[in-house]
Amino acid sequence: MDTDTVRSPAPDEAAGRRREQRGWYFYDWACSVYSTSVLTVFLGPYLTSVAEAAADADGFVHPLGIPVRAGSFFPYAVSLSVILAVVVMPLVGAAADRTGRKKPLLAAAAYTGAAATAGMFFLDGERYLLGGVLLVVANAAQSVAMMLYNSYLPQIAPPEERDAVSSRGWAFGYAAGALVLVLNLVLYTGHDRFGVSEGMAVRICLASAGLWWGAFALVPLRRLRDRRAPEREAALPGFRQLAATVRDMRRHPLTLAFLLAYLVYNDGIQTVISQASVYGSKELGLEQSTLIVAVLLVQVLAVAGALAMGRLARRYGAKRTILGSLVAWTLTLAAGYFLPAGAPTWFFVLAAGIGLVLGGSQALSRSLFSHLVPPGKEAEYFSAYELSDRGMSWLGPLLFGLTYQLTGSYRDAIVSLVGFFALGFVLLARVPVRRAIADAGNPVPERI
Repeated sequence: MDTDTVRSPAPDEAAGRRREQRGWYFYDWACSVYSTSVLTVFLGPYLTSVAEAAADADGFVHPLGIPVRAGSFFPYAVSLSVILAVVVMPLVGAAADRTGRKKPLLAAAAYTGAAATAGMFFLDGERYLLGGVLLVVANAAQSVAMMLYNSYLPQIAPPEERDAVSSRGWAFGYAAGALVLVLNLVLYTGHDRFGVSEGMAVRICLASAGLWWGAFALVPLRRLRDRRAPEREAALPGFRQLAATVRDMRRHPLTLAFLLAYLVYNDGIQTVISQASVYGSKELGLEQSTLIVAVLLVQVLAVAGALAMGRLARRYGAKRTILGSLVAWTLTLAAGYFLPAGAPTWFFVLAAGIGLVLGGSQALSRSLFSHLVPPGKEAEYFSAYELSDRGMSWLGPLLFGLTYQLTGSYRDAIVSLVGFFALGFVLLARVPVRRAIADAGNPVPERI
């Protein structure tokens, strides 16, 4: 018998695990600033303005000779970054599992993304193509790094701790995003007092996110440790490796069933995040400053929400808590349909509702999936999970756009997203998670 599976951890082992967990939290603290300040707030409008400055008389730019409307350049660059991530993530994930050397790969991905983000300081004038390249590199690198970061969770936290550890990681990330966004907004709104132009203020905000990312990534890179991996076959090229991972998942159909449920309801979550500001500005007629304050409110409350839902999961189980959060998402969207125009207070109430369920639903989904991963395949399976998180969230925006096109109403468009949460609820409710964990070869927690 393998005595390591039954003995209690020694005090030194427990202390070492806690040290790794605290280091792990700091990667969310490091990289979440990129998601908040760069992707959500500043880069889209700024890169679009740079592209518009470089556009011809018909409003087109011509990257590599291809005519592209200036207003479409930013979303196209985001899409290209997702394609690059789809190719790279399965390859890197399989290599990490095969060699057991996740930390050097995490360092390479993190500092590639941080350097590209810091390089956005030089995005001025008509350098839209530079901005597009930096965005593609930074976004793809973040996806790869997050996949590796997530794959540490099963190794640094025993089953009974994962919900709490995952929730704390998300809370750290949202706290950092809120803190840096406050500093960015002080500079942006008061740029005249600081003696810089509005464009320079934006470039400083963009670059500071890269510097923050690189500086705090040192903490997890010092504290996390690699584990010796079993002998594995050589990694395949990107799409072939993804196909091999999916084929392997077919031997664990309940894991695949959870991933399908996550893909559906997470598509709804990501669409709400990306389209809420459009709804606020176009349908409700709210000012940009109101929308930025709403983003900040979401960040702050997501910290409390992630921690609170982590505690609920310890009492009721992760699956039940996630199901409850999907009900809350549905009610929030339904309430959003009835928001009066020109009333920022009610929009803030909607943002508060989103913030309270946002972090927890994502954190608990991550920790629940970690129980369903066969031992030794953490990075490989989390590459598929990360693709579900980042690479597959296109149906929601498509439905949102089509609904608006057919009805001319953003209210109808926002309420159409309820279907993702309702279907996700049904799919997740049908997954017998205790049996899924056992089938994956992992110990079943007392409460899940």
